[in-house]
Amino acid sequence: MKARILLVDNDSDMVALLQHHLESEGWNVTALTSGVEACSALQQEEFTLVLTDLVMEPVDGLAVLQEARRTQPHARVVLMTAFGSLESAIDAIRHGAYDYLIKPFKLPELNRVVRRALDEQRLREENRRLREEVERRYSSHGNLLGHSKAMKAVLDQIRTVAATDATVLLLGESGTGKELVARAIHWHSARREGSFVAFNCAAIPDTLLESELFGHEKGAFTGADRRRRGLFVEANGGTLVLDEVADIPLILQAKLLRALQDRAIRPVGCNQEIHVDLRLISVTNRNLPALVRQGKFREDLYYRIAVIPIWIPSLRERPEDIPLLAGHFLRRAASSLEKQIHGFSDDAMKWLLEHRWPGNVRELENVVERAAILASGSQVTLNDLHVEFAAEKTAGIRPSLAELEKQYIQHVLQETNGNKRQAAKILGVSIRTLQRMQANRLLAPDSTGIPSGFGTRNS
Repeated sequence: MKARILLVDNDSDMVALLQHHLESEGWNVTALTSGVEACSALQQEEFTLVLTDLVMEPVDGLAVLQEARRTQPHARVVLMTAFGSLESAIDAIRHGAYDYLIKPFKLPELNRVVRRALDEQRLREENRRLREEVERRYSSHGNLLGHSKAMKAVLDQIRTVAATDATVLLLGESGTGKELVARAIHWHSARREGSFVAFNCAAIPDTLLESELFGHEKGAFTGADRRRRGLFVEANGGTLVLDEVADIPLILQAKLLRALQDRAIRPVGCNQEIHVDLRLISVTNRNLPALVRQGKFREDLYYRIAVIPIWIPSLRERPEDIPLLAGHFLRRAASSLEKQIHGFSDDAMKWLLEHRWPGNVRELENVVERAAILASGSQVTLNDLHVEFAAEKTAGIRPSLAELEKQYIQHVLQETNGNKRQAAKILGVSIRTLQRMQANRLLAPDSTGIPSGFGTRNS
């Protein structure tokens, strides 16, 4: 959409010249010769930029500026004035004008000012829309849908903890939506205007993890050809999410503990500390107390990051939410594909409710999206769900969760021709996590909603 410029000057020859030039540059121009007409136009039409003369009778450029600020605060206002009125133009800047041009000015100078004003306005509008989209997705919990008791408890915990600055530990199986919970906490907190920085601790080699978290100075080690700020500094004033926190090596766990205690970090190769102010949210699908007992995770760090533990229930623990989630994912997929799909057949929904969902909500989302692609009718059918990998189809056999998980992983690996990197991406986990998914089993939740062994000192 072309930018709309309101051009105002009581010199008709000047208006004609500028209008012709601006339109030749590709802009849409409404040209007027009085401040009265300009104020009336501002009340009736939307403009991106107002380019107005300062000295006009009986309504001058300052009055046009004030009207623009009142009716269209998003619009940029540039004043044109002779050198003798420069002081008035500078005063107008203090009252909200974007810039001014001293007459006589050259057309390239006009182009620079107009483009700069329009570019800044466009960026501000894009930022506003992006913020609104993020808030729409996360301020009302986004995909954290559910009317089950277990999910309502999670949403209540989000509201409670968001009002504090407490350190949070999010627990749950892969695919349960732990990062969505972290984002919801951030967007409901006083830190929502700050940065939200999410990092997977298993995504890079251990040798580079310290630099990634705390930054480094130029020349601190081989390959450090420039200074790096680090994630703690990037998240300063906001929220830092450390996913797969259990993968942090012991030597670095000590430095992380000190950073949390002192609220300060020391970049690699630097002798000075940098103070930081952020909320830390740690995420894991592993049994941290068991790792503490095995000497693989520091006990003092565990209690530091687990001030508020929140257990995200698996989909098996809230089957009543499956129709709601499946419907949400189907509507989104159908809209993206521009297909008219209005729900699931009875046998398809029965299968969704009976499936064990080892990949949880992420798996459900992937299955529904694939079904929407395959669907040829107005409903998703059992065939569309592509259910040959479902172990429940095996007559007379009730497989364990570990067996289901193994079969699903094997199915994904078959689909990707054994490409582990691609399979891990589909499953929504790292390659390292994929390799140990069968080895690390989470404990079942107790009556408190948190797995037994989590948050108990003597476990």
